[in-house]
Amino acid sequence: MTDLTGKLVAITGAARGIGAAAARAFVAKGARVALISRDEARLKVQAAELGRAALAVPCDVADAAALKAALTQAEEAMGPLEVLINNAGVIDPIAHIADADPKAFARAVAVNLNGVFNGMHAALPGMIERGRGTILTIGSGAAHNPQEGWAAYCSSKAGAFMLTRAAHLEAGAAGVRVISLSPGTVATDMQAAIRTSGVNPVSQLDWSVHIPPEWPAQALVWMCGPGGDAYLGQEVSLRDEDVRRAVGVIQ
Repeated sequence: MTDLTGKLVAITGAARGIGAAAARAFVAKGARVALISRDEARLKVQAAELGRAALAVPCDVADAAALKAALTQAEEAMGPLEVLINNAGVIDPIAHIADADPKAFARAVAVNLNGVFNGMHAALPGMIERGRGTILTIGSGAAHNPQEGWAAYCSSKAGAFMLTRAAHLEAGAAGVRVISLSPGTVATDMQAAIRTSGVNPVSQLDWSVHIPPEWPAQALVWMCGPGGDAYLGQEVSLRDEDVRRAVGVIQ
């Protein structure tokens, strides 16, 4: 495992779910974390629990200038950005295309796709200049297979995966590592919303089949080390039992 001691890891959507679990996992490895989310109250609680290794930076990832300012603030406080985790995402609107609210669709794209671009756009210049850095994006099987009622989510996640591939193409030779993680179904607030919707087979899954957020969090830490090197510009699927064993979440 690459030594993460003292290194700055910025995590979007860090107030809950995978983002919050990732923050705990990286701090446990000695990293310093910048917690980014629109939910300022929960960020402050999260930062207080993690102590001096964490900095709460409230921000909407859909706002490019605000996200760039947030990352700059984190670097001024904690040193150069070594890892960016593009985790912030929304599932709404869950609706058929013919019935979906255009504003809600645009908001999903603004967070799930533009938010990833905004993070990359802010982080890449410094990483390229330093000749190192890792950018990890939370992907989804929905990026590759459509689901009823999820046109906004599927489309925006597909775009985010292509951004991962494009960023690797453009910055990989400079030493920047760019990888996507498809975690499968995770027991988070998003899955609760999906279940409540009753739309498509995913909403019918028993809660017991969803993996805990600590699994993708551990996978993200693993991806920062040599294990992730085979997946540069590609996607790690946590549905793969071999990957789960390599990450250490199953025997």
